[in-house]
This record gives sequence, structure tokens and C-alpha cells, in this order.
Amino acid sequence: MYIDSHCHINFPELAARLPEIFGKMAENHVSHALCVSVDLPDFPQVLALAETYPNIFASVGVHPDYENTPEPSVDDLVRLSQHPKIVAIGETGLDYFRLEGDLEWQRERFRTHIRASRATGKPLIIHTRAASEDTIRIMREEGAGSDAGGAGGVMHCFTESLEVAQAAMAMGFYISFSGIVTFKSARDLQAVALAVPLERMLIETDSPYLAPVPQRGKMNEPGFVRHVAEFLATLKNIPLEQLARHTSDNFFNLFNIIR
Repeated sequence: MYIDSHCHINFPELAARLPEIFGKMAENHVSHALCVSVDLPDFPQVLALAETYPNIFASVGVHPDYENTPEPSVDDLVRLSQHPKIVAIGETGLDYFRLEGDLEWQRERFRTHIRASRATGKPLIIHTRAASEDTIRIMREEGAGSDAGGAGGVMHCFTESLEVAQAAMAMGFYISFSGIVTFKSARDLQAVALAVPLERMLIETDSPYLAPVPQRGKMNEPGFVRHVAEFLATLKNIPLEQLARHTSDNFFNLFNIIR
């Protein structure tokens, strides 16, 4: 059994193919998926998927790349997260790669999400790109980690250094690997994955993006998370069943989902 801990099946290119998407999940033994919110206007679509399908869960949050979108307040996030199928706050974080200029609004939005996570006890889904120093700093300042009384969470689609992973894990966060780890060019990331213990690891697709080898170049989908698991098991030289069991257990434990 595999679990896709981060996907966007509400996006139009996947939402139009849901019967096929779910069929391929079953074919590849992908039992559950977490559909992750990126803005508030599209949140009802995310929630509707989680309400309709027992094996789909959802989050509420606003992605750091979405500049011209309604800004969430702590109260907004707390209120919207009360639904039982909403298991996380995010995705949130910092991204200095795509946007330039004064990005203080990003940092304030990130703080808002962390405060909502602390208020609800629901874990964070964190995106960080070219901003790891500020990301870790704000996580510490706001007490995001379980070590500081927060709910912890996951560093999704991880591409940073081992030092960043270790800092996040020290705060009680999990590290999630996407199809990027299967790319031939991802040697540094593969070394990080080798060092991250199974007890702190999740797997994801981030679909419809970043399809793993051997599906690279295709539109990604939750069924492809099996390839991420297969690659990581080979990398770590452990049985595939062991990696699948640990990453699935980690998913249920982090997001407080009763099987």
C-alpha cells in the first residue's frame, strides 16, 4: 500500500480524468491521497473531493506563489479547517525563486498559517524554495514544531540540503520526497534521502507536476507515487514493503487519520 501525501487532483487537467485517476491509484495499490489547497477561491473544490471520496483528504491554505489572491487570516484558516476531512494547514511557506521584490507579504502569510496550525493542532504542509534560511527561522520564531508545542508537519517536495532537513526534523517535521528524487540530475537530493530515516519520511507526487522516472515527461498523477517508493527502496537497499509500510504509517500518524 502506498499513499500520495501531496497532490492537486482538483486542478482542471486532473479533475477532468477522475475516474481514470482513481482507477490507476487502485491498480498501483495507492490507497489514499491528500489533495492540497493552494488558494481560498478554489478551496471548495478541494473540500468537495474530500467529502465525496472516503480515501481522499484535504488541507486548507494559500500557496506562497499566489500573490494576487485573497489573503487568509488566522480566523479564516481556523474556521475552514474545522471540517473532519481537512487534516492540515497549507500549503504554505516561502518561495524566493519565482517571485522578486519585497516579499514581506509572503513571510507574513507564512506566519498566519503557522498561527492557525498552532490554534487548531493541525500540521503544516510547508513549501520552501530558494528560501530555506528564512523558512527555518520563521518556523522557529513562531513555534511551528512539535518541539515547541506546535503541531509539526511536513516539508513537502523536499529539494534542500541535509542541514535543512535535519533542522526541520529536529522540530518534529517529516521530509517528503517527490518524483524529483528519481531524476538522474538529483544526486545531492538522493544523498539527503539516503540520510533521512524511514521514521521521518513521506512520499508524494505533487501531481500534476514532476512525474517520476519512468513516467517523466507525462502528466503526473497519484498512481505514480509507487515509482517514488520503488526508487527510494532501491536507494536505501531495503524491501519495498518496508518503505511502503513506514511512509503509510507516517502519513496516518502525522495527519491524525484513523484507518
